[in-house]
Amino acid sequence: MNYYAPREDNSGASPHVSEEEAREAVRTLLRWAGDDPDREGLRDTPDRVARAYREYFEGYEQDPAAMLARTFGDSGGYDEMVVLKDIPFNSHCEHHMAPIIGKAAVAYLPRERIVGISKLARVVHAFAHRLQVQERLTVQIAQCIMDTLNPHGVAVVIEAQHGCMTCRGVRTPGVGMVTSKLLGCFLEDRSSRAELLALLGYR
Repeated sequence: MNYYAPREDNSGASPHVSEEEAREAVRTLLRWAGDDPDREGLRDTPDRVARAYREYFEGYEQDPAAMLARTFGDSGGYDEMVVLKDIPFNSHCEHHMAPIIGKAAVAYLPRERIVGISKLARVVHAFAHRLQVQERLTVQIAQCIMDTLNPHGVAVVIEAQHGCMTCRGVRTPGVGMVTSKLLGCFLEDRSSRAELLALLGYR
């Protein structure tokens, strides 16, 4: 699977499922949960949920690599790492479709060209707005930046809480999960890695 590319049809919904089928699926779940989808408070819920899911999973319609296409060569001689911290994101786990709420840090050491920092946040959101596991999300963001910008190195650190753990099953709120992916100089060079960790507040 090409994790960078959007859906081929780019229509905003699966070509195999109509909006009415999506709404009917929500009605079925409401009945299965024990409620009446025709009562006043739930009458418009299927439509709201279908619209919300379109928003939650809009990342399937986006190409994260294309977001990094425009770069700038005039960096004033800057040749140190660029770090964007505390990027808030929300995603959904692919196992229970429960929310993943967290923040990401993205760092790269440019060669000659830099990219607008908002584009780094957009890459995080594009991958997050798909069904995910945190480990894969971390790798996808880092590899996309590495492949597209070809910097000396890329690092991504994600901290998140998972609804599938806090709201069901073990029901243990307040537990955070941390994942990281280091590429290039951040993996190979100890001093670059130490500087990065210091900037992120881990040392």
